[in-house]
Amino acid sequence: MEAIKKEETLSPKLIVSVGPHVKDEETIQRIMWSVSLALLPSSVMAAYYFGPRALAVMIVSILSALGAEAVTQKVMGKPIAISDGSAFLTGLLLSLNLPSGIPLYLPIIGNVVAIVITKQLFGGLGFNVFNPALIGRALLLTSWPRLMTTWYKPVASLTSLDAITTATPLGVIKEAGAVKGMEELLKQFGSISNMYTEMLIGNRAGSLGETSIIALLIGAAFLLYKRYITWHIPFSFLATVAVLSWVVGVKDPVTGNISFFTGDPLLSLLSGGLILGAFFMATDYVTVPVLRRAQIAFGIGCGLLTILIRRFGGYPEGVCYAILLMNCFTPLLDRWFKRRKFGFVKERK
Repeated sequence: MEAIKKEETLSPKLIVSVGPHVKDEETIQRIMWSVSLALLPSSVMAAYYFGPRALAVMIVSILSALGAEAVTQKVMGKPIAISDGSAFLTGLLLSLNLPSGIPLYLPIIGNVVAIVITKQLFGGLGFNVFNPALIGRALLLTSWPRLMTTWYKPVASLTSLDAITTATPLGVIKEAGAVKGMEELLKQFGSISNMYTEMLIGNRAGSLGETSIIALLIGAAFLLYKRYITWHIPFSFLATVAVLSWVVGVKDPVTGNISFFTGDPLLSLLSGGLILGAFFMATDYVTVPVLRRAQIAFGIGCGLLTILIRRFGGYPEGVCYAILLMNCFTPLLDRWFKRRKFGFVKERK
């Protein structure tokens, strides 16, 4: 009996458990709220440039996402877990992908689709195949294309608060072609250097969260510093877009000809939702590959599809659909780039 008692008091030398075996203090809740915090600079700039209307869109979008999550979890008999920050982040991301003048019922519809269909009906957080915010945006864009592509000048650049519709830089280049489009942009901004400066700080038309590149890069630097994201997807995404936008020049809308090796990589990088998508949506933990080499391939694929849509598609922007299409290949990429087992020897045929 004494031997048995002595054996029971000994601490085990080997504990067998289910992975992951490397653990730290980071939680899903902390990561989600940290990503939302990283989007705070771009949200502030959106409110500054597009006024109270931008705040209304963001608030309605966030509240509708939280409400959709809580109601769905209640109906399905699951614990209400809106405090984990995932629904808040989905609502915020969707709002940052919308124009300032959009009717307020559209963010509600987009979030219902994003939360209920894309997320909860697939099993909840961690089981969704596609990025919920991008699915919500894609549905709104295909269902209400005119409302989703009606852009407004920032109110901070106007003498009054009256909204004035205008075209985005990508839209101008798409409609007018490279030469005439650049001439129109120069008339709008005054000079090339001023155009790039205004695009960096965000004083231009576009979705709420995509205009201020500096604000987005501040948030991206925070995520990289905290190691919530890595460089593999965003940098391969941006590098692919930069190279291909130079190689595949802009298509002439009249003749249909493409001038190769004449594109403007900087204009492609600063225009549209590329920075927002590359750092904040293409890096979603659930819908992207796990392996680093697969992540690089994922980023390259996103960049390739973005240029294909921008150059040959019906929309001037292609980031949203590029990421969603590559979400389909996430399981295959992890399988294709799976590491070889240690000691494995391939059989000779």
